[in-house]
Amino acid sequence: MKIRTRGLFAGFILAAVALATTATIDPNLYLNDIKFLASPQLRGRGTGSPELEKAAAFLERNYRRFGIKPVGKSYQQPFPVTTDAALGKANRFQLTGNGRITTLRPDEFVPFNFSQTGPMAGAVVFAGYGITAPEYSYDDYAGLDVKGKIVLVMRHEPQESDPQSIFEGKTLTQHAQFAAKATNAKLHGAAGVILVTDRANHPGAADELEKFGVTVGPTNARIPFVQVKEARVEKWFSDAGKSLEKIQGDIDKNLKPQSFAFPDTIRVAANLDIQRTVRTVHNLAAFLPGQTDEYVIIGAHYDHLGLGGQHSLAPSQTGTIHPGADDNASGTAGVMELARFFAKQPRQKRGILFLNFAGEEQGLLGSAYYADHPLLPLAKAVTMINLDMIGRMRDNKLYIGGVASGSNLKATLEKLILTSGLKVDYAGGPSEGSSDHTTFTAHQVPALFFFSGLHSDYHKPSDTWDKIDAPAAAKLLAMVAEVAEALRDAPERPAYVKLAAPAPHSGDTNPGPVSGYGPYFGSIPDFAEGIIGVKFADVREGSPAAKAGLKAGDILTEFDAKPIQNLYDFTYALRGKKPGDEVKVKVTRDGKPLEVTAVLSRRE
Repeated sequence: MKIRTRGLFAGFILAAVALATTATIDPNLYLNDIKFLASPQLRGRGTGSPELEKAAAFLERNYRRFGIKPVGKSYQQPFPVTTDAALGKANRFQLTGNGRITTLRPDEFVPFNFSQTGPMAGAVVFAGYGITAPEYSYDDYAGLDVKGKIVLVMRHEPQESDPQSIFEGKTLTQHAQFAAKATNAKLHGAAGVILVTDRANHPGAADELEKFGVTVGPTNARIPFVQVKEARVEKWFSDAGKSLEKIQGDIDKNLKPQSFAFPDTIRVAANLDIQRTVRTVHNLAAFLPGQTDEYVIIGAHYDHLGLGGQHSLAPSQTGTIHPGADDNASGTAGVMELARFFAKQPRQKRGILFLNFAGEEQGLLGSAYYADHPLLPLAKAVTMINLDMIGRMRDNKLYIGGVASGSNLKATLEKLILTSGLKVDYAGGPSEGSSDHTTFTAHQVPALFFFSGLHSDYHKPSDTWDKIDAPAAAKLLAMVAEVAEALRDAPERPAYVKLAAPAPHSGDTNPGPVSGYGPYFGSIPDFAEGIIGVKFADVREGSPAAKAGLKAGDILTEFDAKPIQNLYDFTYALRGKKPGDEVKVKVTRDGKPLEVTAVLSRRE
């Protein structure tokens, strides 16, 4: 595949042709890199694993071989990451009922991986499904005092098998998520959460506990949260003159909560021991300088899921290597091929910074760290090009996001697309999608996201190298190289375009239930670790947050009188509001508290 330089603007085309160079994107070299990165030897490149460090060493060797130097003394930028939690040795759980003390066996209770570690003791309150859903006029906590107490909640949600249910039926809503139940309990003042399976609604289902480490949630929900075998708490209900099976049936029948406080003779004394290890991982950076101090970024994350865990879409196969050939050995190998190509080119107007990020699968941690600790000034970055899952293009269809983040980006792309043979779908906006380009748009750097589409092997052990279409990926990379050349050589850099808030929806005057739409605030989170609250990387122009005077760098600590300790807390608290609601918001700005009032709008 030949790569030709084309200009960013019509007036620049002839000058660009004069500087044109040719080179081949070699599908075999590209695929060989993927074979190594997705090999059993690298065991899925989990963040914090020795195998990810082997991948980092491999990338560094390539940069050295290409003759591309680091920005400073090292190609590797270290940063700390809290890796997957593990069960400690001090987990214990005792139940007391009418003077009888029962110590549970290890197979009868399992803490959640995002549980707070430490003691959990006190009286117990039954809170149904643990759901507060104002949009469905349903609240298990209505009239229930749970402050300082342990709440016992059921898995799933009401009427989940009823297609006519107000809870969407058949498809569980976000209220059924374990992290949502934990956050709701915490916001109501509970001291801990016990979860049991609602087996009456699942005839024949075994009383099995969720495997530790596979549940999606925050690093630390800051509330103890544990699963217990249903059989172990049934006696509590009979002692209270209740039947758990009947309660489940009654809730499903009339959607009226059946919450109550157990007699004070029923108590819990437990200790949850979750060990979290902080490890040092590395981003990689290699730089080809230009004639000016401006530069283009070409980046991709090189981590994946390791042996599975909470982000696997095949949770029953946790413990099996998730090779991540498309996600994102394909993008990482793409950066390598582009580095190989550009290393052979003469110095041009702008430089090119090649970045490989760790920790993307855990929440864009590597790109967030880089943006907060850039090795080159971000103000000099003209555009960031992100390659994530580019190895399985079908029917020449390519998705490119972020075209609205910079002036003339779309015009540039469309000139190149005409001769590329690719069918381009401009899917998503500059802050849409969970990949590393969103970090850069949040820091006001225009960013383009190249993506070949989702598939059934995503986040599964079946994402293997033999399914990569290397010739198609080489064609895609040829176009990326032309885009990078145009951005590198153009007389003018793209101006960053801040994404405005969405236009109000026509139903805002009478929003009703928020099915399909929801309350909109307009903050863009910074995904860096170690922050209690939610730090704003940016605030969208014209959004409720912007109108309230909030700005990048603020740390949200309270929303509508609810304490906010992480992004899950904020998402849950926001979901409980309606467009048009007025909310008090507390943030910390430059170490000082600030309170504002925001009026929520509707999310499109």
